[in-house]
Amino acid sequence: MTIRPAESLAQVEIERLSALHPQGYNLSLERVRVLLEKLGNPQDRLPPVIHVAGTNGKGSVIAFARAMLEAAGASVHVHTSPHLVRWHERFRLGKPGGGELVEDAVLADALRRVGDANGDEPATVFELTTAAAFLLFSEHPADVCILEVGMGGRFDATNVIREPAVSVITPISLDHEAWLGDKVELIAAEKAGIIKPECPVVIGFQENDMARAVLEETALRLECDYIAYGQDFWAYEENGRLVYQDNDVLFDLTLPAMPGRFQLANAATAIAAVRMAGFDIGHRAADTAMEAAEWPARLHRLMSGDLVEQAPEGSEVWLDGGHNPAGALVVAEELAGRGERDDRPLFLIAGMLKTKNHAGFFRAFQGLARHCYCVPVPGSDDGESPEVLAARAREAGLSAEPVSSVANAINLMRETWSEDERPPRILVCGSLYLAGSVLAENGTPPT
Repeated sequence: MTIRPAESLAQVEIERLSALHPQGYNLSLERVRVLLEKLGNPQDRLPPVIHVAGTNGKGSVIAFARAMLEAAGASVHVHTSPHLVRWHERFRLGKPGGGELVEDAVLADALRRVGDANGDEPATVFELTTAAAFLLFSEHPADVCILEVGMGGRFDATNVIREPAVSVITPISLDHEAWLGDKVELIAAEKAGIIKPECPVVIGFQENDMARAVLEETALRLECDYIAYGQDFWAYEENGRLVYQDNDVLFDLTLPAMPGRFQLANAATAIAAVRMAGFDIGHRAADTAMEAAEWPARLHRLMSGDLVEQAPEGSEVWLDGGHNPAGALVVAEELAGRGERDDRPLFLIAGMLKTKNHAGFFRAFQGLARHCYCVPVPGSDDGESPEVLAARAREAGLSAEPVSSVANAINLMRETWSEDERPPRILVCGSLYLAGSVLAENGTPPT
């Protein structure tokens, strides 16, 4: 096979596996268990596992937990999904002094071995890449492993872990209804599937009481020690500091560098999870993590890059991959607060998949955004057309129009912007696929 100059060995292997196994989603554990058996069950040879499920906040909790553990001197493997620009982002290998994204040749070799072991058997690419993560993590020593659930929990490929050090459930709301159910309590039951008998559980902030009840009932039924946000641990802002408290400790910490009031609860969940997993995290490591933790494309301000330079002079350009109404609400709340402190007109550049709740997402910005440019989602066959998306945005009460790309939306803004106006605040939003394409085009991919 000819490798194009910009193409990696791992990308070639991914394309080969995708061609052999074009199936998108098929939630099951049987196929991945058979495959892992052929590979020698690497999932049973991992360091202690922190397993994280939920609808929103998973990535931020993982980022805080990794930063905290690394600040305490631990080496941390991390498997997350999806990636934004390169597949390598899904696999971070723990090393003393801080982990690194897996090297291209190492990932390509793991994917090749997984593909050879699977042969012609049915599989999804997520199952194959999850098996590759287990293989990599079992072959490289580390002190702890953090695994993010891809979708749901009960039948997610990561859920072959028998005895996690702790299972963590972040906020639950409606998303992936076609796969997980159209009621929050049904989705909560799927997420609760990662809870294992007699293994510790941390329940993060839950706005929905029925979701929280499902999680607590599952933990009690399986005889798990569990703690819940707002009941056993808390976080709040006081005098410009983050105060974390549980039944044993009180931390007075620097506010998280990641913006958004919701990050207080995410940070608290990470602290509780790391402590519940048995790691003695002190004040210094927790405080360091508040400043060090970062999670690209989640209320992420782009400070430089090609697209930023094209925007009207003095603009703020923000990027967020949230794609459900609950995620939109927390972003809108943060931007509304920023508007009170620094009044700028807010413009959206939105691209979304057909399967998402468009009107619910846009409704969060009603009365806040001056205008919305609707764009296609590069790299996805399931992206909604800009014309349909603009119609949905208008139905939700926004001024909206379709345009051909993020770059064209920014150029249109620059060409029509008046120097007499305050520079705009621009939010590119609605899809992680869109966020990844923006990071690539801007020249600022995750590292």
